[in-house]
Amino acid sequence: PHEQRRMSALVLVVDDDAAIREMTALALEKAGYRVQRAASAAEARRAVAREKPALVVCDLYMPGEDGLSLLASLGEAPPAFLMMTARGSMETAAEAARTGAFDYLAKPFDVSTLLERAQAALATHAPAATSEEGPEGLNVSIVGSHPAIVDVYRAVARVASMRVPVLVVGETGTGKELVATALHRFGTRSAGPFVPVHCGALPDTLLESELFGHRKGAFTDAHRDRRGALQAAHGGTVFLDEIGDVSPLFQVKLLRFLEESVVTPLGADRGEAVDVRVVAATHRDLRAMVAEGRFRQDLFYRLAGYEIRIPPLRERLSDLPALVARFRALAEEETGVAAGDVGDPSPEVLAVLAAHTWPGNVRELRLAVRRIVIEAGRLDDAVVARRVLVGLGAREEDIESAAPIPAAEEGLETLEEVERRHVQRVLEASGGNRSEAARLLGIDRKTLARKLKEPEP
Repeated sequence: PHEQRRMSALVLVVDDDAAIREMTALALEKAGYRVQRAASAAEARRAVAREKPALVVCDLYMPGEDGLSLLASLGEAPPAFLMMTARGSMETAAEAARTGAFDYLAKPFDVSTLLERAQAALATHAPAATSEEGPEGLNVSIVGSHPAIVDVYRAVARVASMRVPVLVVGETGTGKELVATALHRFGTRSAGPFVPVHCGALPDTLLESELFGHRKGAFTDAHRDRRGALQAAHGGTVFLDEIGDVSPLFQVKLLRFLEESVVTPLGADRGEAVDVRVVAATHRDLRAMVAEGRFRQDLFYRLAGYEIRIPPLRERLSDLPALVARFRALAEEETGVAAGDVGDPSPEVLAVLAAHTWPGNVRELRLAVRRIVIEAGRLDDAVVARRVLVGLGAREEDIESAAPIPAAEEGLETLEEVERRHVQRVLEASGGNRSEAARLLGIDRKTLARKLKEPEP
């Protein structure tokens, strides 16, 4: 019965890129779906009205009308919708979820991923209620299309409107506060305040005062009453950064608040009920800390109603060009350079950046781009880029050995030659890891070996 239902399901594939449209359609047809194609939003709208497909698989960015506009125009009961894009961002993922898309696929994706999400969309589809107003704060600076960061977009879109507490985990500089901000702005509490508290920087007494507030005379320097962050965040979100750094004594006080939602300022006789959503973040392994007795298990369970892990930059180097473009624009604004004057990074500069391990992650990359712009006025000077990265602590031998991906040979080539050269470059960029190269290309290892015209080891 399940196979019969799937065989009868009609899927509409919408993409202005004919090659991607056909590849996606063929994969779905091979899996047993009936498939129609459309090259634009207007053509897709006519097909939806005429054929009533059960599922639409649509590119986000198309000339003229984009995929989000198409979905929004399909009325209150649209078909199930999967959005595809090669230019992912937190904003587009959240907007796709708000508009009613079931899921968000970053190109290139595995055929198995496409089929799994298509099946899930058809099995669970229920049209989402839409709002006339989009989410606020579309300046969140998390961008990229690597599958690991797209998982973050999905997670934010999935949980933003829920009341559950969220624990954001990631190395220093990966963008934990940006994720927390997105959870607030794309959720139902966006009209309320967002109040960040950096727990790791404060001793217990000051942290307690910062979170819970105090009454005049509660301690030596308490010259007046002060509202704490939890009271200030009433109706909104409080962000507890570096929660893994708080002392065992303070963990007890925080647990009590999470259980009761009551704030008792230092020196006060009674508490005050507050309504806040708690988002916490840490670069530490809280599970290991729980096992070692350094972090309360009950507090961990209270904080980790849902967990979002942000990947380090070294695990998503394919996003370097998109991140550099974002930080170039910010550097132009910060330094007063005319927009566009800095120019795009050269392949040599991108190769130098890709050779660094980025212990400071995206925050360090932003700093590096700014320094390169200040020193060179542009992003095509590999000598300056090397000097900046060495100044930030990069190993000279790694940076000096960085080589750009070779430019395409001049003259005409056959499609087979172009494809083989592209496959070889992806393999080199993957450090020779065939499984990773095959995943990035959306093919299996045997197909990769055949395209390289080599026997599979």
